[in-house]
Amino acid sequence: MKNDQIALLGEDVSGAGKEYLATSPGMTPVEKRVIAASSMGTIFELYDFFLVGALSTELAKHFFSGINPSAGFILALLGFAAGFVMRPFGGMVFGRFGDLVGRKRTFLATILIMGAATFTIGLLPGFASIGLASPILFVIMRMLQGLAIGGEFGGAFIYVAEHGSKRDRGFRVSWVVSTGAGGLLLSLLVVLPLQHLLGESTFSDWGWRLPFLFSIVILLISLWVRLKLDESPEFLRIKAEGGMSKAPIAETLGQWKNLKLILIAVFGVMMGAAIIFYNGQLYTMFFLTKALKVDASTTNILIISATVLTAPLYLASGKLADLVGRKKVLIAGCLLGALFTMPLFKALTHYANPSLEKAELEAPIVVSADWEECAFQFDPTGTAKFTSSCDTVTSSLAKAGLNYHSMPLPRGQVARIQIGEDVVEGYRASDTDAATKAAKFSALLAATASKHGYGTGTANKDEINIPMVLLILMALLSFGALVFTASVTMLVEMFPTRIRYTAISIPYHLASAIFGGFLPATAFAIMAATGNIYSGLWYPVAAAVVSMLVLVLFAKETKDAT
Repeated sequence: MKNDQIALLGEDVSGAGKEYLATSPGMTPVEKRVIAASSMGTIFELYDFFLVGALSTELAKHFFSGINPSAGFILALLGFAAGFVMRPFGGMVFGRFGDLVGRKRTFLATILIMGAATFTIGLLPGFASIGLASPILFVIMRMLQGLAIGGEFGGAFIYVAEHGSKRDRGFRVSWVVSTGAGGLLLSLLVVLPLQHLLGESTFSDWGWRLPFLFSIVILLISLWVRLKLDESPEFLRIKAEGGMSKAPIAETLGQWKNLKLILIAVFGVMMGAAIIFYNGQLYTMFFLTKALKVDASTTNILIISATVLTAPLYLASGKLADLVGRKKVLIAGCLLGALFTMPLFKALTHYANPSLEKAELEAPIVVSADWEECAFQFDPTGTAKFTSSCDTVTSSLAKAGLNYHSMPLPRGQVARIQIGEDVVEGYRASDTDAATKAAKFSALLAATASKHGYGTGTANKDEINIPMVLLILMALLSFGALVFTASVTMLVEMFPTRIRYTAISIPYHLASAIFGGFLPATAFAIMAATGNIYSGLWYPVAAAVVSMLVLVLFAKETKDAT
């Protein structure tokens, strides 16, 4: 195809189009600008998205205080949906838009929606001022955020991949992938200093708004950079040739050849990659603070440090994927995750809280209960009710990060905990005096656990082996770096240009939302059911194994795809 053919469409071919048609080695100035703009947008959108998690306490106090339980339950479900369910929906909406009207315009739309929603959260009045309208408006902004990020992430990978030659596509995509954790990093680097400078009271009162309002600065910079870019040359090519899809969603899901690729992408390419990434980036934070009782400040510093130190590995992974193939790198990453996740988390316990490890050996905990009344405590929204004595006892131990062994009791008897020779009687949350019993139970459990060496407060900082914990976190994050770059590059190459935006957005966000998003809730439920703080890790291990099998049996290498 010639430049004048593209020019007839009214598109600028002086930059991206010419660079695409050329085959000169190395990255061109245009490709570098494309990578910079895509990376900035990704950082910005994830910064916005992670702010809600980092400021969850302040947001709950401001928007949900005083709300009645029924409305609170509904809004909690909607808030959860905004964070996860809206992402694949946004992927389909903006994927279709990107395949019909172009990547650049879609890029601008997603970043504008995300930026406007985030800035608005910083201005919203609280429940005390406007009542129920406050949480409703907050949930609407969250839905807009989820919708926008659903269109942004896939678009960033596609836009970079469709500029330049295919021989270094993995390396170019890796620059965008490497900035994914940058959104989390930036949110922490903005929030933590503000908390320190303003003080806890002032920050909780109004200071929490500043990180949301600050996002307008990043938005304006990102818009300025993106407006200077050209349309994707591959999109211009199919537009000139009349090869565009008229119904990208129907073509993606309605044709078996494409639907089969979607299934391979979900369960082979993305399931293991998403869970391994979330396991290293987010579940480690949950495990250190909740199970091992490392204080939040130390945990944040360790996670930030490990994230910065492992960032170059995304680039190395992209280079490796260009050399040996995406499929081989992805299989290798899943294999490493399956083999080493469990021993590395056990090593975290040894180096982060050795007193806990010692207490488990010297005074094992035994729970005696009627196991027929025990529920599987899967509660991703935090609103479910588990009232049996078995549930209250096992959830208390799981939240405390304590392992236990199980013993059966006759039907109807109240569950109890034995630590050494001491026994702590459980209670039923449905009892009329449940609040009194709960307070007594919690106090007695804490005292008994402390007596036998189980620290109930934060882990002793003097006992934390910081260098070893940091190395372990880096190892876990390196698995995510290996699989994530290879997976998104492979996704881009699995589908034809005419439906690419739509097709990759569906498996990417489905896997991220369902498998990655449910990781903490699923792991906690498994921990509470089994009595082992490591048992929840079988979830990411199993996902990695399944992904490997699907890749080996059904996936084709895409390195030399167009």
